[in-house]
Amino acid sequence: MGNSLACFSEKNQATKVRKSNKNGRSFNGNVPPPCISRSTSRKSDRIYPNSLRFDQGKCDDDFIREQARVAAALLLQHHQQNGTLSQFERSVSLRDNLTSSRKQSRIPRSSSCRARSLSDSIPQHLELLNQGTNVENLKNKHFVLVHGGGFGAWCWYKTTTLLKEAGYQVDAIDLTGSGAHFFDSNNITTLSQYVKPLTDFLENLDDGKKVILVGHDIGGACISYAMELYPSKVSVAIFVAAAMLKNGQNILDMFSVQLGLNNLCQRAQVFRYANGKNNPPTAIDYDKTLLKEVLFNQTPTKDVELASLSMRQVPFGPLTEKLSLSATNYGSIPRFYVKTQDDFAIPSSLQEVMIDSNQPEQVFQIKGSDHSPFLSKPQSLHKIFVEISNIPPKINLKTT
Repeated sequence: MGNSLACFSEKNQATKVRKSNKNGRSFNGNVPPPCISRSTSRKSDRIYPNSLRFDQGKCDDDFIREQARVAAALLLQHHQQNGTLSQFERSVSLRDNLTSSRKQSRIPRSSSCRARSLSDSIPQHLELLNQGTNVENLKNKHFVLVHGGGFGAWCWYKTTTLLKEAGYQVDAIDLTGSGAHFFDSNNITTLSQYVKPLTDFLENLDDGKKVILVGHDIGGACISYAMELYPSKVSVAIFVAAAMLKNGQNILDMFSVQLGLNNLCQRAQVFRYANGKNNPPTAIDYDKTLLKEVLFNQTPTKDVELASLSMRQVPFGPLTEKLSLSATNYGSIPRFYVKTQDDFAIPSSLQEVMIDSNQPEQVFQIKGSDHSPFLSKPQSLHKIFVEISNIPPKINLKTT
């Protein structure tokens, strides 16, 4: 969101921010973000030896599944005989290697548009057969992705594709007034109002069901709010270049730490005053000409164009609201942080401040990533998500 927000923190305001009580009105000024359709020309990830090809018209479902299992076993045997069953090389560095004493689990290879060759590591659904792991257990791993300020569920399209192809269940949430959720952001005055689509989702989860909650940017404050309300429904929280706050802090408090150090981000922000300039801002917009420099400096051009068409205003009211977080609820959930090295929106120095003041279980860093790693470094982010999801539950990762 940028450091210019600090000028509106409570420390710098002469008067208390007045919250608007106006009734919400429908938001008709924006075109819905374009649909991201998946190509149907993608080659299959599965490899079947020529001798095992079959005619679907002559085989029933049981026979097909049996052939697939045989093919998987033969492929596995081929890899073992030729020494091509290898692990991924990690492209991220750990700030605190707390799990080095334990055997690292394999990280599944991110999908690509080409067909897999025999020199590739085998797909995760085949590797699981060798490990004696029930594939159904993997499908119970459920990610819930929460976007940052101005973004929407659309920004996770690469991440959702990779996770679903790896067998995970994934839901990306549009917060109030964001993405395809049409509500005027100028009328969003509280954090609870802004986060309502997320809290509704968690409330409606089946009893005993838990999710891995991921927040980006100010989405970090949003998932913290939800963690406090529904601790029994969140197994792990992941903060991606996100606001990871302590009890009693608000988003503006954190950005005030680096007031004046990020002039580029300040220039990119445009404050909206729906209630007149004599009153506090009601929303923040972005200068579209500076989007790439601030948020997408390492992102492919086509995704920058998608963002410029899809981004919405950020409601200002929720940024001023202090979080109430307890050790019993929020503090009971393991937290992980993903740092973005080339981030001009929330610089790595500010991320370090949040990490040092509210230490998570473990910190990952993505080299060469801008503020939007789900677009600029989706495969690196995917590997981290999978690694975190495979960390055994009920284990204390913190060193004493």
